[in-house]
Amino acid sequence: MALTNFGALTAEQKTIWGMDLWKQARNRSFINKFLGKGPDSLIQHITEMKKSEKGARAVITLLADLTGDGVAGDRTLEGNEEAMQTFEQVIQIDQLRHANRHQGRMADQKSIVEFRGNSRNVLSYWIADRIDQMAFLTMSGQSYALHNDGRARLGSDLKNLEFAADVSAPTSGRRLRWDNSGSVGEGVLVSGAATSDVATADLPCWNMFLALKAYAKNRYIRGVGGAGGDETYHAFLTPTAMMRLKQDPNFRDNLRHAQQRGDGNDLFTGSNSVKIDGVHLHEFRHVYNTSGAATKWGGGAVDGCQVLFCGAQALGMADLGAPYWDEEGFDYSNQQGISVGKILGFKKPKFESIYEAGASEDFGVISCYVAQ
Repeated sequence: MALTNFGALTAEQKTIWGMDLWKQARNRSFINKFLGKGPDSLIQHITEMKKSEKGARAVITLLADLTGDGVAGDRTLEGNEEAMQTFEQVIQIDQLRHANRHQGRMADQKSIVEFRGNSRNVLSYWIADRIDQMAFLTMSGQSYALHNDGRARLGSDLKNLEFAADVSAPTSGRRLRWDNSGSVGEGVLVSGAATSDVATADLPCWNMFLALKAYAKNRYIRGVGGAGGDETYHAFLTPTAMMRLKQDPNFRDNLRHAQQRGDGNDLFTGSNSVKIDGVHLHEFRHVYNTSGAATKWGGGAVDGCQVLFCGAQALGMADLGAPYWDEEGFDYSNQQGISVGKILGFKKPKFESIYEAGASEDFGVISCYVAQ
């Protein structure tokens, strides 16, 4: 006997629900504000596949600076042109899915319409949150087998995504530690440092960000392009690390005088995002840290935070279309299930830096290990 399922959606309606879910997810996602199409974006957003001999691929292209000095006077230029050097980074893509399913009409005692709306809300938050988590794990070079607070991710399938295998640890020239063993706030950056070297005194401070900005500029790491050709660097800290930074007198003084006067000053509003001297500081809970890890840093005694100091093209994100939305009835449609899926991928770009003897380095992100 054929029955009509009033809970089922048409193909067009499913597309509308999927688009609505993605709109909500984009609004909730922290990294969404850093996405951009061009090479001057912190996260380069790839929404189309590039055709090549190896098939359709999501590709981010890095353009190196020219190394030659040109020709002087009337010396012959023809035949002495310099080829532009590019590095193509292929972003592996995969689909990530999740679903809700209610127990049945009697147990739920709600209409399918209400179940559908609630499911859209929780699934949109889920996909936004997982995208944020994976983005920061990728930039940090931390395995998807871990939560962003260092806990093991039990029973998770994230580590089986195709692009999970491309997550790579920070390169030697992009892996730093803030050594604050001298006078408080007068520390130095140590290149190529390990997390085992982090000490309890190595707390984030304003001088650390001044040093990171100089380090980035000296290695020709481009900032994110802004109005009038200005470049901005973006730094990400956990709420705990940001609390430590706000306890630094130098930071408080700079925040007080660099921002607008009055009640709108970030010192008084408690803003979790402030900009001083071309460095935009962001507080975010998914910055990698060891608050939940079984093994801490500094020989197991120090809770640490992996501060990310980012310029342009710090991360590539392949984002192919809106999520799809599917509904299915079980047990003669007594139970209703809703699933969503998204095809995406992440890649932290690397290139052979002409400013560092051709060493392969992370293109636009520096990791700085601190205590928190």
